[in-house]
Amino acid sequence: MSVEKKRFGILPDGRTAGLYKIKNQKGFEVHVTDFGVNIVSLLVKNRNGEKKDVALGFDHLEDYMDNHGMFGATVGRNVNRISNAEFEIDGRTHCLAKNRGRHNIHSDKEHGFHKVLWDAEIIDENAVKFSYVSPDGEQGFPGELKVTVTYTVTEAGGLIISYEAVSDKKTLINLTNHNYFNLGGHESGSIEDTEVKILADEFTPVDEDIIPTGEFRQVEGTPMDFRRRKRIQKDISDDYDQLKYGNGYDHNFVIRSSGCGIRKIAEAYQRQQGILMEVYSDLPGLQFYTGNSICDIQGKGGVIYRKRSGFCMEPQYFPNSINTETFEAPVFDAGEKYHAAVMYQFVLREEKENGEK
Repeated sequence: MSVEKKRFGILPDGRTAGLYKIKNQKGFEVHVTDFGVNIVSLLVKNRNGEKKDVALGFDHLEDYMDNHGMFGATVGRNVNRISNAEFEIDGRTHCLAKNRGRHNIHSDKEHGFHKVLWDAEIIDENAVKFSYVSPDGEQGFPGELKVTVTYTVTEAGGLIISYEAVSDKKTLINLTNHNYFNLGGHESGSIEDTEVKILADEFTPVDEDIIPTGEFRQVEGTPMDFRRRKRIQKDISDDYDQLKYGNGYDHNFVIRSSGCGIRKIAEAYQRQQGILMEVYSDLPGLQFYTGNSICDIQGKGGVIYRKRSGFCMEPQYFPNSINTETFEAPVFDAGEKYHAAVMYQFVLREEKENGEK
């Protein structure tokens, strides 16, 4: 196990951004920059022993200063949608940027957590802790928020992301990572042949603006049913209102056994490479997004990323939960600690073409 730090680039204000390469002894590597705690690369060996970079991203710091698609981004203070770009806590209304029509998405795509330089500390031979203090009122959220995000690589090929935060005022906290995965390799094109399983019996339907309606709907009998692993392409073009609204999958799934701690919530398998990614978390929801809005973005090695070149599996509290009575709202009192954990576990798997092993 080892952590290597190198210079990633210089910010306009003269500060230096670093790139941290966390490696185990079996060839699994995670590259993350302290600028925005953005994942730059995830290197995984396929069944032939070849290293595949399964994360969409960029070669240069300058591209992460733009990064409108939020490749690899740590999203905060709140991930996903907030209707009408406002919410209320204890009778006071807080207004956010209207950056998706009249609504808000991912707090502030121009000045969010993924666009600031974090403090970084190598805390072990396999872990780096990133820290940031968000001032009271930043992005429109109340309270000074102290945040840490720790990246840990395991010898078994897992990436653990641990989040901790505490505010000096009652506030909304809902963090995640917005990495785009392509288990065939970031350069390999469409992810539609990737097989996905999500351990959820329900999802939260959305309206035309991709804002949850507050309903819990059974996945059974719909294209949203991923209880058995299936290719993304199987139902993605079905004549179904939810798929039309998002131009594909862009939905929150209600993960089973909420409140029981860390448990397996999803998996994705790329049969050609033999790479299986399992997702574990203690959070109640999973946003599954199939990269429907990616449009001719030049990424690493000059590769052009297009529609459905990557997919996101983002454990989180439900979208717009702060404004939806039927959802658990991630509101934390002053001094109350927010904690969440996610693990992406990569393993090799040989399976027959006609189904799971």
